[in-house]
Order: sequence, then C-alpha cells, then structure tokens
Amino acid sequence: MSTEQTAIKATYFSIIGNSSLAIIKGLAGFFGNSYALIADAIESTTDIFASFLVLFGIKYSNKPADKNHPYGHGRAEPLITFLVVGFLITSATIIAYESIINIQTPHHLPKPWTLIVLGAIIIWKEYSFRLVMKRSIETNSSSLRADAWHHRSDAITSVAAFIGISIALILGNGYESADDWAALFASGFILYNSYLIFRPALGEIMDEHLYDDLIEQIRIVSLQVDGIIDTEKCFIRKAGMQYHVDLHAIVDSNITVKDGHDLAHKLKDTLREEIPELGHVLIHVEPN
Repeated sequence: MSTEQTAIKATYFSIIGNSSLAIIKGLAGFFGNSYALIADAIESTTDIFASFLVLFGIKYSNKPADKNHPYGHGRAEPLITFLVVGFLITSATIIAYESIINIQTPHHLPKPWTLIVLGAIIIWKEYSFRLVMKRSIETNSSSLRADAWHHRSDAITSVAAFIGISIALILGNGYESADDWAALFASGFILYNSYLIFRPALGEIMDEHLYDDLIEQIRIVSLQVDGIIDTEKCFIRKAGMQYHVDLHAIVDSNITVKDGHDLAHKLKDTLREEIPELGHVLIHVEPN
C-alpha cells in the first residue's frame, strides 16, 4: 500500500468514527442531561468537516508535478493543516461559550449511565489517536498528524466530562454544573493542542531547519557511493509527504565534467532508492 493510500484509509477511518460518535454523544448528552457530552458532540461534528479537509489535502498534495508546479503540490498539506487548526480553535471557542452559558443555567444532574458512554468514548478516541498518529508518522503527513490530534483533543474533553459528571453525581445537588466547568477546562487543552499542530506546519511552510536526523541519514548513504569523498551543505524542505534535498557532494577534482555529472546522478538515484520519502534531489558537485 502506498503512503497516499495509507493516509487516505486513515482519514476515512476518522470520518466514519467521528460521524458515529457525534450521533452517540449528542443523544447521550440530550437524554442524559450532560451539557459536557453535548459540547463533545459539537466538537466531533467539526471533526467530521476537518477530516474531509484532510482527505482533500492529502489527495491534492499527492498530485504529480506539472509545468506550473515543478516541485509537486505538497505545500497544500500544511495549508490544509492551518484550516484544521482553525476548526480546532472554533471547537474550543464554541465549547467554552456553551460551557459558560450552561454554568449560569440551572439544570438537572447528569444521568449515571453517561459515565459508561464516556468511558467507551475515551478508550475509542485514544485508540483512534494512536492509530492515526502512527499512520501520520509512516506517511510524513502533517495534516494527518493534525487529524490525529483531533482524536486526542476529543479524548481530553471526554476525560474532562467524565471527571465533571463524576463530581456532580458524587456531590449531588448544587454541583450540577461540574461537567460544564470540566468542558470549559477542556477547551483550554484544545487550544494548546492547536498550537502544537500549527507550529510544525508553519515551519514546513517557512522551510525551517527541522530535519537533522534525515540530514545525517543522507550523509551516511552518500558516503556509501563510490567516488563520493564527503558531503558539505545539505538543505531540506518538506512538501506534503516528501522531502526535497539540495546536497553538495565532494568528489576528486581530477575527474572529468562527465564523470562528475554521472556520479551526481548515481548519488541521486542511490539516495532516492535508500530513502523513499525523498522527492526532488539536487546534487551540486564540489571538487576536493
């Protein structure tokens, strides 16, 4: 299975899971008198749209290079990530607003059975986070990583709701709004997670130096090619699921221009064979 297919499959998993949970949370919150669960359902609804955005971004960013986009369409992915972060911030804002309103509104205690629903949701969302995060690492997809954090933020709000409802049920009358306070507290976690997702995507757009481990791997592979004495400058920029590389390779100064040209091609082919996630590789030959 290709990296694109792996990422798309993980996104469909998110869409189906979020759609099911939005319905379950909404019904459980309505019939169980839990405003935290209703707020949770709202977040899951926005997660559905965010996952569709991720799906679009993955498919578009993997379009092959063309005349107008010689480096491919990979930069669409971090742009989609920014939109997904926008959905997260919107979710946190809605949850915070609804929580503040509900704290001021008298209502009944949540039903005890809502804790069972929340327990199952927490387990499922944490499993979803780990699965999608694993796929994002395998595919080098920043937007899929953002989608994974949607699952984690959902788990966090569910944990907060679980704690809030437990407090309300244990302490009884006068503590009906405990789950609303929990939802308000959870919105702060969601905002923090939004920053954690936004920061690496911004670095990707700005071609920030973030790939020391990959640079070291490129240098090691390069020295395995006969005729490459050493490597010098190595610049990497990420676009979608691929890394584009500019590498200065040091060769014997006495070889011909044609030999240097052939050696550069050999090095390029070796790097792309040994490190499949590399995209465009530009080799600059330096004399020893």
